[in-house]
Amino acid sequence: MAQDELLGEYAQAIRELSELIVMAQKPIRILDSLKWDAEIEDHFFKSKCKTLPLIDRDYYLKKNPLSFDPEKKKEEFHNIDRAIRRKLGQYSGIGSIMQRMCYEYIRVIEMLEARGTPKFTEISQELYGSSDDAFHIGAPTLKDLATVVHNTLSNIKDQVKTAEDERIYTSEETVTILSDRLGSYFADREHIRVELSDGIIADAAAGADKIKIHNGLKFSLREIRTFEIHEGWVHLGTTLNGMAQPICTFLSKGAPSSTVTQEGLAIITEIFTFSSYPGRVRRLTNRISAVNMAEGGANFFDVYQFYREQNLTEEDSYQSTVRVFRGSTPEGGPYTKDLSYSKGFILIYNYMRLAVQRGLVKRIPLLFVGKTTLEDLHILADLQEEGIITPPRYIPPQFADIAALSAWMVYSLFLNRLDLRRLALDFKGILQ
Repeated sequence: MAQDELLGEYAQAIRELSELIVMAQKPIRILDSLKWDAEIEDHFFKSKCKTLPLIDRDYYLKKNPLSFDPEKKKEEFHNIDRAIRRKLGQYSGIGSIMQRMCYEYIRVIEMLEARGTPKFTEISQELYGSSDDAFHIGAPTLKDLATVVHNTLSNIKDQVKTAEDERIYTSEETVTILSDRLGSYFADREHIRVELSDGIIADAAAGADKIKIHNGLKFSLREIRTFEIHEGWVHLGTTLNGMAQPICTFLSKGAPSSTVTQEGLAIITEIFTFSSYPGRVRRLTNRISAVNMAEGGANFFDVYQFYREQNLTEEDSYQSTVRVFRGSTPEGGPYTKDLSYSKGFILIYNYMRLAVQRGLVKRIPLLFVGKTTLEDLHILADLQEEGIITPPRYIPPQFADIAALSAWMVYSLFLNRLDLRRLALDFKGILQ
């Protein structure tokens, strides 16, 4: 058989298996399955914030029943896993990616079945991590990051606030501004939508072809810029890049392991574009502290009070606390997905430094080829050379220019070797 025929047969098998995963995961909507309705919020505030939200296992079964049969759906993924081994072999790189996706989707289904029970948090920690996880032996944890950020930002306070931090733009105005900006970034702007939504906890959220903006709020220019970069350039961009893949169509869909990479990629892009700001960083690290509290046994009241002490409004404190306990109960463990932002940032930043050090800088733009994970980049690099995947169309300029990125990382590698405590002593005289 000729080489071209072998490649054609191989590509066709990958495409068929990939489409099976895309179709199988379609009815799984994690956040929709975990949400609390407006009645829970109304009851909480009518009780003067003194009664725990009335959430238990039965609440999820009655209010958010799954739109699929869990057992049948798990068996479907098991069948896809077996088909991958039969058609691609035990040691296929692309096969290993798709098999892991099958495994993770099965665990997601099991997590959703466990809503309102301790097992829910156990599976969440397996999929997204824990605030006590180490990055390597002897390394500080995410919990330690939150402490460092809190202490540092306390020294800055309001020194860096400008007119760009004033929340003067309505949700409607934000939709108009974002639509115009993203229309300039994406070539196929007619397929990009920005719209208002009453059904999201976050200020903004990206879907397959649109960005939702929380209705009834006001935003600052800094926040709008963050939406543009985070939800638009990264989340929407990687989705469109994945959807454009002619063979590996699964790259348009994100299993939990890709969530850590994608959220981390969004945060690091905010940093590299100078779009982030202290309030944004504090919000992300407050989520680490809140999850850590819940992992340590804190209940809804405790976390709500923590957010109030961070000077959040009652409404913002409630919504932020719901993010921690959604899928669980007010006295149960947390949903740990919100660790993905900071965890992913740290992992990706260090990957890029090491990639530059080892001469693998050309792999970095592959982070945007779809809903990727760090551990798959070496496989994706091989697949690109084979012509199985195509290069990403939408890459933020800061990542497309790997020359400039390499310069940044080279200095970072050296700066990491300096002892900040020793420098603080030497600089003492000029920091007074």
